[in-house]
Parts: sequence; structure tokens; C-alpha cells
Amino acid sequence: MSALGNGANVRARRNTMPAQAAKASHFHDLHRGDTPLVLVNIWDPGSAATVISQGAPALATGSASVASAMGFGDGEAVPLPLVLENARRIASSTDLPVTLDFEGGYATDTATLAENIRNVIATGVVGINFEDQVIGGSGLHAIDDHVARIAAIREIAEAEGVDLFINARTDVWLDAGKAVILPAERLREAITRGLAFAAAGANGFFVPGLTDAEQIAELCEAVPLPINAMHFEGMPSMADLALAGVRRISFGPGPYSCAMAALARQAQAAYH
Repeated sequence: MSALGNGANVRARRNTMPAQAAKASHFHDLHRGDTPLVLVNIWDPGSAATVISQGAPALATGSASVASAMGFGDGEAVPLPLVLENARRIASSTDLPVTLDFEGGYATDTATLAENIRNVIATGVVGINFEDQVIGGSGLHAIDDHVARIAAIREIAEAEGVDLFINARTDVWLDAGKAVILPAERLREAITRGLAFAAAGANGFFVPGLTDAEQIAELCEAVPLPINAMHFEGMPSMADLALAGVRRISFGPGPYSCAMAALARQAQAAYH
């Protein structure tokens, strides 16, 4: 690309920054409302438009859904350029805040992670999910290592002028069998991680797989961040999650699975 073309891109980016910063601020505010922020996860601009038509206040991608829709497996199997382009297409299709499920950040070292986050912010999204599972390996990142990764994300977001909402996800429950965390120790481990992630600059704490209402309430009381629960069959109702103190409820791969099941039923009726 010519220097002139690159300069034009930089100017265009600067012109969009105030609007993106305002979206980020609004997205933070949505976690402080009278009721939890509900995010029915989407995977492309078409699914985004469907959810928007039903009154969604914000949008959230799900990594498994995005991967399946593109023909890949979950776990950072989608090439990063495709992830970024998909995020850009979704963010440019709406005025609503968009948060990206960015899995483990497509990096282990903080320098590469920071560059990836810079590129994520350039797509127009205002938040990310960032998990502590070792992608492609086993177990969870050590707390100190993951704290350094969160701090690096916060630093680059501040440098870019966007208050990126870092929804720090722990896979303490989903990682059963991979890490040596006994069931009786999971809540304590999650609280320890939540406190450390908050101190490092996280804005939310995501605990997929935790289903016990009393433990959810204890976590909400102990960790000074908006708690995100993933809703699926067997979970407490959304009303009960709200009573427990949950401030954000997402649906993970559920919406994509439902859409594909409906497609399968229609195809079955057509071909059989």
C-alpha cells in the first residue's frame, strides 16, 4: 500500500475513534443497569441483524459459533485475519456496541498479544472475552502469567484511546480433568483468579460451567467485577441469576446450535 493510502487509513481511523470510545463507555454502562445485560451470541452480520431486530442492546460473538459457521473447529482454529475481518463486518453493520470472543488472544507472549489487541480495536469492537485456558495445550495459565497478559491488553487499549471491556474468562469449571483443580477447590480458585484479574485491569469476570446458584452468589459477592454467567440447559433461570448478583448473561454456542437444528429440520422435511 502506498504511503498516501496508509495515511488515508490512519485519518479514517482517527475519525471513528470518538464514536468507538462512546460505544465502549455505553457498553460499560450496560453492566451497571437494574437488570443483567443479556447477550444472545451471534456469529456474522446476518445473525447480528436478527438479534438486533428483537431488541438487543449490544452484540457478542461466540468463538465456537464463528468457527463452525466458517467450517473450522473451536480453539483458535480460525485464522486470525478471518476473525478480525468477521469482527469488522459485524461492527460496521450496526451502531450497537460489539464484543468479540477472542479466546486466548491468539498469542502467549505479551508483545504479540498487544499487537493483536491493537488490530482487534481497529475492527471497531469495544470489548473482548479473554480466557485463561491454555489454547492447544492443557490446563490453565498460571495466575501471574495471565495477569501480565490482561495488563498488556489494558495498556494497549489505553494507548489506543478505547476503554476496551475486558471480560476475563476462567475455565476453572470447563477445564475439569485437564488441570489439577479438585471440585471442592474450584470456587476458591475462581475467586482467587477473579480478584487477580480485577487488579490487573479486567472489567468483567466470566465463569462458564458454574451452575450452582449458591456458588454463583458467593462468587458475585467476593469478586468486585460484573459476573458473566453462560446460560444453558440446567442453569438457574435468568431471574435467579439476577437475584444471585449476575450482571451479564450470555448464551455461548446455544443460539448457533438452535439455528443449525432448525436448518436440519427444514432440510429433513425437504429431502425425506
